[in-house]
Amino acid sequence: MSNRLADAISPYLLQHRDNPVDWREWGEEAFAEATARDVPVLLSVGYAACHWCHVMAHESFEDPEVAARMNRDFVNVKVDREERPDVDQVYQHALAALGQHGGWPLTMFLTHAGEPFWGGTYFPREERHGMAAFPRVLETVARLWAEERDQILSNRDALAGALDRLVQVAEPRELPDDLADRAAVGLLRAFDRDNGGVGDAPKFPQPTLLELWWRRGLERDLAEPRDAALFTLERMACGGIHDHVGGGFARYATDAEWRVPHFEKMLYDNALLLELYAEAAARTGREVFRRAAAGIVDWLEREMIVDRAFAASLDADSEGEEGRFYVWSREALDRLFGAGADAVARTFDVRAEGNWEGTNVLNRLHDDALDDPAHEARVADWCARLLEARRERVRPARDDKVLADWNGMTIAALARAGQWLERPDWVRRAADAFDAVAAELADGDGLVHAWRDGRRLELGFLDDHVHMARAALALYLATAAPAYRGRAEGWLAAAARRFQDDEGCWRPGPDEGLLPVRSRWAQDGPIPSPLGALATVSAQLYHVTGETAHARRAQDVVDRYAGELAAAPAAYGSLMTALGWLRDTTFLVFAGPDTAPLKTPAARALPGYALAAETADPLDLAADHPAHGKGPIAGAAALWVCRAGTCRPPVTAAGDVAGALAG
Repeated sequence: MSNRLADAISPYLLQHRDNPVDWREWGEEAFAEATARDVPVLLSVGYAACHWCHVMAHESFEDPEVAARMNRDFVNVKVDREERPDVDQVYQHALAALGQHGGWPLTMFLTHAGEPFWGGTYFPREERHGMAAFPRVLETVARLWAEERDQILSNRDALAGALDRLVQVAEPRELPDDLADRAAVGLLRAFDRDNGGVGDAPKFPQPTLLELWWRRGLERDLAEPRDAALFTLERMACGGIHDHVGGGFARYATDAEWRVPHFEKMLYDNALLLELYAEAAARTGREVFRRAAAGIVDWLEREMIVDRAFAASLDADSEGEEGRFYVWSREALDRLFGAGADAVARTFDVRAEGNWEGTNVLNRLHDDALDDPAHEARVADWCARLLEARRERVRPARDDKVLADWNGMTIAALARAGQWLERPDWVRRAADAFDAVAAELADGDGLVHAWRDGRRLELGFLDDHVHMARAALALYLATAAPAYRGRAEGWLAAAARRFQDDEGCWRPGPDEGLLPVRSRWAQDGPIPSPLGALATVSAQLYHVTGETAHARRAQDVVDRYAGELAAAPAAYGSLMTALGWLRDTTFLVFAGPDTAPLKTPAARALPGYALAAETADPLDLAADHPAHGKGPIAGAAALWVCRAGTCRPPVTAAGDVAGALAG
């Protein structure tokens, strides 16, 4: 018999509808019942593609004995962290205050008022490797609640003080002009010079950090951060974290070399990486970057389209095993390639004994011909044959809900990548997805967060508005269609009405009265902070439109968090990047019927912070904007370079582009 999750929208919640646990969705009803029964709330947060969420579900939530104890002693609430990022953020912060690493599944114990007092992540059914058994955890928490409530309340009070940090903002202070440069260079202390990225295993791509290194390195001609970003992108593209057969990247690597992924694929990771790889390909001309970008788009188009928009994720598991869909044996290569299998095995590090748990994760970490055209043609043929063979396997499950914020990131990345890599089909795909999201998730002048199978989550977040505004801006720059610019400005105005309080501070979502605090937190997480994204798109809109209100909004966000930026710049990469867009942006106008001969040299000479508009006709902007009316010259393609409120004379010859950008 199904439980109360049977009518949920989220695929993750629906995965738990047949558990013997009497799960409830997040809402007033759950906390009212906890109050009436005088029992704690057990909050379990995860997502559909999460491997360890599946493990805990199979071990404990499907066990009738464990479920009976949960139902007797707790009110049990299941949350999809992708549907409710506001809930996840608060309780991940509480877990960190307990001195534990965050992650999923998140298991937190709450009072009737939603106040956390203890928690963890994955708990096994039986004690192992020093981890407490979940039944013992349940027994201990229930006993303390019944017999030693004072200890529970003491923990609650201590965590409440930690949660106060989510609503506190340091005093504004003046930021030194070279703060972003010093931050980019300072963060190199954690750079892994052998493998790229930061730190040891597990290793995450951290696109916001890579973007900071990349943009500051280009803008200030700082070779070390620029090269750190490029080296990391190369090593990831070669590693097993990259799906060489089907395209796209897994969420993280379990080792320092990027060899073995944690196999789930998330839409947001691939959106952020697509933008970086496309820009690196345009800048350097290297095939390894172009191939990674094109592979992400191929994967999006082949596996992730839902009603013209994009699904949220692919699971790590298939047939009950993590990574089974993606790994290969040497015998499988022999059957597929015959005498040619040796060359395939050498390229992709496939061994008879396996390179991971008796099987092989394909990687090119020791391939020294990454940019050789003849070799790459052979690799492309091999990958096509491997992909065809892989189609016969049982596929990982797909979380097919459509999220406004993650789709916004993806649309923006597609539009920018299509613009720089001369792929108008990518721009068209971005526009098609934009139309779908704007139609299905419209909520008056704003947006709601999620839809699936004709049903919507009637709740919207700041993330949704700022990332879809950035998508609209990217499409405006790629097409010069004024309607996109209007959408970007309209969604930011709606965000201000919905999420900015009387003190001028921005909140991540609406106030339902259930969370113990309403966050003002601006640190980046797996995706850029909504405040960093807000400041970035506002700064970019200022340079595109000339409207000073956008600059004031961006500067106000940066100023409010200046204390945090100065004290811990590593945690605020997206705000640091926004600061660069405020101060250093160059606005380019490519005008005319065929701008490719001008774009190629421009891409190689771009400064770190550059916005480029494409237009066949004179650009229609405010009359006092320096780029207003800039268009082709006598019907021929032209490049206009605008900085600091003025545009230089147009360039029509490819040989003059680098000089125009350097001056």
